[in-house]
Amino acid sequence: MRKLISIAIVLFSALASTGAFAHAFLDHASPRVGSTVGSAPHELTLWFTQKLEPAFSTVEVTGPTGSSVGGKAQVSGTTMRVGIKAAGPGAYHVHWQALSVDTHKTQGSFTFTVGGH
Repeated sequence: MRKLISIAIVLFSALASTGAFAHAFLDHASPRVGSTVGSAPHELTLWFTQKLEPAFSTVEVTGPTGSSVGGKAQVSGTTMRVGIKAAGPGAYHVHWQALSVDTHKTQGSFTFTVGGH
Protein backbone atom coordinates (compact mmCIF):
# COMPACT_ATOMS: atom_id res chain seq x y z
CA MET A 1 0.00 0.00 0.00
CA ARG A 2 2.85 2.38 0.82
CA LYS A 3 4.40 1.75 -2.56
CA LEU A 4 1.10 2.51 -4.30
CA ILE A 5 0.73 5.78 -2.40
CA SER A 6 4.33 6.74 -3.25
CA ILE A 7 3.73 6.05 -6.94
CA ALA A 8 0.51 8.10 -6.85
CA ILE A 9 2.34 11.04 -5.24
CA VAL A 10 5.12 10.93 -7.83
CA LEU A 11 2.61 10.80 -10.70
CA PHE A 12 0.54 13.63 -9.25
CA SER A 13 3.66 15.77 -8.78
CA ALA A 14 4.76 15.14 -12.36
CA LEU A 15 1.34 16.03 -13.76
CA ALA A 16 1.04 19.14 -11.60
CA SER A 17 4.45 20.44 -12.65
CA THR A 18 3.80 20.02 -16.39
CA GLY A 19 0.64 22.15 -16.09
CA ALA A 20 2.76 25.10 -15.03
CA PHE A 21 4.54 25.04 -18.39
CA ALA A 22 1.37 24.90 -20.51
CA HIS A 23 1.13 28.66 -20.98
CA ALA A 24 2.76 30.39 -23.93
CA PHE A 25 5.13 32.84 -22.26
CA LEU A 26 7.39 35.20 -24.18
CA ASP A 27 10.80 33.56 -24.40
CA HIS A 28 12.65 36.33 -26.27
CA ALA A 29 12.13 39.01 -28.89
CA SER A 30 13.94 40.81 -31.68
CA PRO A 31 14.51 43.68 -31.11
CA ARG A 32 15.18 42.55 -27.55
CA VAL A 33 12.99 43.63 -24.66
CA GLY A 34 14.23 46.98 -23.33
CA SER A 35 16.97 47.29 -25.94
CA THR A 36 18.15 50.33 -27.89
CA VAL A 37 18.71 49.85 -31.62
CA GLY A 38 20.45 52.22 -34.02
CA SER A 39 17.69 52.27 -36.65
CA ALA A 40 14.06 51.21 -36.80
CA PRO A 41 13.66 47.50 -37.56
CA HIS A 42 11.48 46.38 -40.46
CA GLU A 43 10.07 43.50 -38.42
CA LEU A 44 9.39 42.51 -34.83
CA THR A 45 9.72 38.81 -33.98
CA LEU A 46 8.48 37.22 -30.76
CA TRP A 47 9.35 33.66 -29.69
CA PHE A 48 7.13 31.86 -27.17
CA THR A 49 7.55 28.80 -24.98
CA GLN A 50 4.54 26.97 -26.48
CA LYS A 51 2.85 26.72 -29.88
CA LEU A 52 0.36 29.52 -30.52
CA GLU A 53 -3.19 29.51 -31.86
CA PRO A 54 -2.86 31.89 -34.86
CA ALA A 55 -6.48 33.09 -34.89
CA PHE A 56 -6.28 34.37 -31.29
CA SER A 57 -2.67 35.58 -30.92
CA THR A 58 -1.96 39.24 -31.67
CA VAL A 59 0.66 41.93 -31.28
CA GLU A 60 0.32 45.72 -31.44
CA VAL A 61 3.28 48.03 -31.96
CA THR A 62 3.04 51.78 -31.43
CA GLY A 63 5.74 54.25 -32.32
CA PRO A 64 7.08 57.33 -30.52
CA THR A 65 3.95 59.38 -31.33
CA GLY A 66 1.61 56.68 -30.00
CA SER A 67 0.26 55.71 -33.41
CA SER A 68 0.21 52.14 -34.64
CA VAL A 69 3.25 51.17 -36.71
CA GLY A 70 2.68 47.42 -36.91
CA GLY A 71 0.84 45.35 -39.46
CA LYS A 72 -1.08 42.11 -39.04
CA ALA A 73 0.76 39.47 -37.04
CA GLN A 74 1.88 36.27 -38.74
CA VAL A 75 1.93 33.27 -36.42
CA SER A 76 3.73 30.00 -37.08
CA GLY A 77 4.34 27.46 -34.34
CA THR A 78 5.97 29.27 -31.42
CA THR A 79 6.82 32.42 -33.41
CA MET A 80 4.85 35.62 -34.02
CA ARG A 81 6.09 38.23 -36.52
CA VAL A 82 4.81 41.63 -37.52
CA GLY A 83 6.11 44.16 -40.02
CA ILE A 84 6.95 47.61 -38.66
CA LYS A 85 6.69 50.97 -40.42
CA ALA A 86 9.58 53.17 -39.31
CA ALA A 87 8.38 56.17 -37.29
CA GLY A 88 11.71 57.72 -36.38
CA PRO A 89 13.72 57.72 -33.15
CA GLY A 90 12.11 57.18 -29.76
CA ALA A 91 10.33 54.52 -27.73
CA TYR A 92 8.31 51.79 -29.45
CA HIS A 93 5.74 50.00 -27.33
CA VAL A 94 4.80 46.37 -27.92
CA HIS A 95 1.70 44.70 -26.47
CA TRP A 96 1.13 41.04 -27.23
CA GLN A 97 -1.62 38.54 -26.48
CA ALA A 98 -1.02 34.84 -26.98
CA LEU A 99 -3.31 31.84 -26.85
CA SER A 100 -1.43 28.56 -26.68
CA VAL A 101 -2.83 25.62 -28.60
CA ASP A 102 -3.99 24.14 -25.29
CA THR A 103 -6.15 27.29 -24.77
CA HIS A 104 -4.15 29.09 -22.06
CA LYS A 105 -4.05 32.90 -22.53
CA THR A 106 -1.12 35.14 -21.69
CA GLN A 107 -0.29 38.75 -22.48
CA GLY A 108 2.45 41.22 -21.88
CA SER A 109 4.12 44.38 -23.05
CA PHE A 110 7.56 45.86 -23.38
CA THR A 111 9.40 48.69 -25.08
CA PHE A 112 12.45 49.06 -27.22
CA THR A 113 14.07 52.31 -28.29
CA VAL A 114 15.28 53.45 -31.70
CA GLY A 115 18.27 55.81 -31.72
CA GLY A 116 20.43 56.07 -28.64
CA HIS A 117 21.66 59.16 -26.89
